[in-house]
This record gives sequence, C-alpha cells and structure tokens, in this order.
Amino acid sequence: METAVEARGRATVVRITGSVDGTTADQLTAVFTHELAAGHTHLVAALDGVDYTSSAGLRVLLGAVKEARSAGGDVRLAAPRKDVLKVLELAGFTGILKVYGDLESAVAGFGA
Repeated sequence: METAVEARGRATVVRITGSVDGTTADQLTAVFTHELAAGHTHLVAALDGVDYTSSAGLRVLLGAVKEARSAGGDVRLAAPRKDVLKVLELAGFTGILKVYGDLESAVAGFGA
C-alpha cells in the first residue's frame, strides 16, 4: 500500500493505492493520525486506487472518522472501486460515511 497527501481547498486528500489489510493498516492509521494532529480535520480518502480492504482497513476508517468528528471535522470517501464499495456497504459504512463517486465532489462537499 502507498499513500500520498495533498491539500485541496479546505480538504486534505489522502490518496491510497493498493491493499489495506492487517499488514498495511498501521501505516494508514499513522497517516490519518499525523494529518489530524496537524489540524487537518476535513479529510478525503481517495479510494480509486484501493483494490482490496479487509476489516483492518475498515477499522482505520472508523477510527479516523471518530477523531475527525470529535475535532469538528469529518472524513469523506471518494471513488471507491466496485468491490471496495460492496465491502463498505455490507459493513454499514455507507450509512456512517459520505461516499462520493469522484474526488472533486468529495472535496467540494467541504465547501470553499
């Protein structure tokens, strides 16, 4: 798994590529923790490069959204692939997190 972080307006985009599972979840947690500690509480997880996520990946997202919301922000999901979206739906995450079809819409969801 690889990550890249970029500022886009009010949002901080975390681009994730590869698989998010038990071996990579701690790395992704560290990225979200670092961004939240820096005061970046409007996070967009760009999932178009994620080909697989396990329950460990779901736990990372849940932890990030709890921390962001407690700091007055939120986490949005952008462009998950069909298989990843299915996992999110089955786990009930689409009722917890806002999911957008593309990155631009997710970023715009935080306003200018």
